[in-house]
Amino acid sequence: MDASMVEVAERVPVFAEAQMLARSTANPMELRVRTEAYLKAGHATFTDGPVNFQQEPYLSQHLSSLHICDLQLSGQDVPSVAAWQAELNVRVYQLSSEGAADETEGDVTSCQIWMLPAKEFHGLWDSLVYDVEVKSHLLNYAQSAMHFADRRVDPNIVSWNRVVLLHGPPGTGKTSLCKALAHKLAIRLSDRYRFGQLVEVNAHSLFSKWFSESGKLVNKLFDTIKDLLDDPDVFVCVLIDEVESLTAARKAALSGNEPSDAIRVVNALLTQIDQLKERPNVMVMTTSNITEAIDLAFVDRADIKQYIGNPSPRAIYQILRSCLLELMRVQIIAPAADFLPVNALRSHHTDTTTLSDDASASLFMCSVKANGLSGRALRKIPFLAHAKFLRSKSASLPKYLQALQLAIEAEHAARAGGDGQGRSLGQ
Repeated sequence: MDASMVEVAERVPVFAEAQMLARSTANPMELRVRTEAYLKAGHATFTDGPVNFQQEPYLSQHLSSLHICDLQLSGQDVPSVAAWQAELNVRVYQLSSEGAADETEGDVTSCQIWMLPAKEFHGLWDSLVYDVEVKSHLLNYAQSAMHFADRRVDPNIVSWNRVVLLHGPPGTGKTSLCKALAHKLAIRLSDRYRFGQLVEVNAHSLFSKWFSESGKLVNKLFDTIKDLLDDPDVFVCVLIDEVESLTAARKAALSGNEPSDAIRVVNALLTQIDQLKERPNVMVMTTSNITEAIDLAFVDRADIKQYIGNPSPRAIYQILRSCLLELMRVQIIAPAADFLPVNALRSHHTDTTTLSDDASASLFMCSVKANGLSGRALRKIPFLAHAKFLRSKSASLPKYLQALQLAIEAEHAARAGGDGQGRSLGQ
């Protein structure tokens, strides 16, 4: 093999995301070139995190932030990458603040459509914490899907559908991950698409309200999606939440408990998803809260079937750490302190069973107590700690950690049938 080919293959992909100011009217291409030149000139190594660009007048005039992103997701077990080892990819983007637009058929909202990247989803990707490397797997999957399409791989020989299925219990971040991925892909693919769009379909509403109209309204919905896809410069993500309702409709129809119109709706949806395979600028993301209820006809269409469960104590530690650092930023917790990153925790941090003077050890103990709670519940715990167990507007870190422990115990008690105060809810 040629030595130059080996060198290129071994280079680490490094992505830099440059967010334009809302008021900026700079040419994105020129801004990308200037940003790339600045990064190459000023960095001997690349590491995850924000980059200071205030020394460069042109960039400071047009950018609100510049980050080296997802280096830890590249598969390289290194804290930093030397610039000569890096394949630098700069992505310039501007957030849309338009919000969601409702698409209606009669009195039914068939879907909501966002322009991407969207202000609502900014920062969501980084806030999501999982025990498995699901984020890196999804990014790699999307990259492979685009690469196969670019190389015109014959789909009759090598099949891929650009359909993702995330399943698991409620509150584990499946829908948030889909929205965050759509937002991330709109940025990551900004070198080939002008912008992205997210079409969110609520499958439960679709099946419960559209039976009388058979599959016609399903076809109308997908006609709307295909109209968006007709623009080759737009990347479209279709999100179908609670796709297990598809299974309920099919089973009920086959058993005779629903009219034959119901199964026409289901078949129309599956047919439309099959037709989207022909479009290179679309990805279908689906979620299900009931793993056992997922229809096999749909499962066969999904390239990735990823279970998303409740976080482990180490993932909980990362979630709670981010929450408390945010409360320190706004001085609800004062004075500010710091916690060790999860990968820097040692046995004396993780073996403790009581709150201690070591903030990291105490936070990990709270994380162990919070085991079994979903990510959605965990994000509420720091607020509930303040609302239920603190009397002042701000508190020291030791007091907040005590309140956090009480809030976790209260949440477990409430789920077990008590109110967290040792009394039943009926008293």
